[in-house]
Amino acid sequence: MINLNGTVFMPSVLTLIGIPGLESVQFWIGIPFCAMYITALFGNSLLLVIIRSERSLHEPMYLFLAMLGATDIALSTCILPKMLGIFWFHLPKIYFDACLFQMWLIHTFQCIESGILLAMALDRYVAICDPLRHATIFTHQLLTQIGVGVTLRAALFAAPCLILIKCRLKHYRTTVVSHSYCEHMAIVKLAAEDIRINKIYGLFVAFIILGLDIVFITLSYIQIFLTVFSLPQREARLKAFNTCIAHICVFLEFYLLGFFSFFTHRFGFHIPPYIHILLSNLYLLVPPLLNPIVYGVKTKQIRDRMSKIFYSKDPS
Repeated sequence: MINLNGTVFMPSVLTLIGIPGLESVQFWIGIPFCAMYITALFGNSLLLVIIRSERSLHEPMYLFLAMLGATDIALSTCILPKMLGIFWFHLPKIYFDACLFQMWLIHTFQCIESGILLAMALDRYVAICDPLRHATIFTHQLLTQIGVGVTLRAALFAAPCLILIKCRLKHYRTTVVSHSYCEHMAIVKLAAEDIRINKIYGLFVAFIILGLDIVFITLSYIQIFLTVFSLPQREARLKAFNTCIAHICVFLEFYLLGFFSFFTHRFGFHIPPYIHILLSNLYLLVPPLLNPIVYGVKTKQIRDRMSKIFYSKDPS
């Protein structure tokens, strides 16, 4: 309903325009995005099947990797189908409540992925710095508790973003969202009311979850490196360091892309809007694509199992 001052009161439908400034080439942009999505689905699904079927991989590091793969599948699936509907089939409309739900899912899965990366870093810390206690500390019961805790933390911290929009913001200047998916700040900026609380809470969640996770992951790896470099034998140092390489690569790709996208979206006022949107899209699509590739290449047990699947010889 449009008010006399030109604002829209509690819109029922929003319009996602995709990538502003690149509308004429969105069809072609959708092709590599779709390829990335299919590759991510295949790679992460294959990881889940391998970890589930191979009993020797039922260890904390690989079970955390399975959690990461499942989260990556869920995260990319929250975004790509609707995005491709905009790019290929000109279906930009989305119900307001559905848009808020997509926003909540996206930020929840982002926080879950950050929590899993922290758990993986702590697992490597205990395995290298206190190996004799690793099996007694990282039991299957603890892994279940970590999985539930990480999920609840993400869902509960992301929920107020949805509630603050739904309960505080009633009047909107426009119903057109200059984005390819329902991102928190993209929706908040549509409002014709004071949005400072929404902005502050968004920053609070980013720093209290992603920020603290980065701090603890960094501290874990500082201690790991100190322990590794203190080992007397070169072979032992290389073996210990090799178990961490894949996780370090995934950690850097996730957080570097995430913070670059986060800060350009909020503070990069002179950067063209399509750069913001492309960075946001890549932040959500690249980690699910690269994670199974990185772990498949750098983890011998997974690499060997993949070789058995794809290169098994005919018994005849």
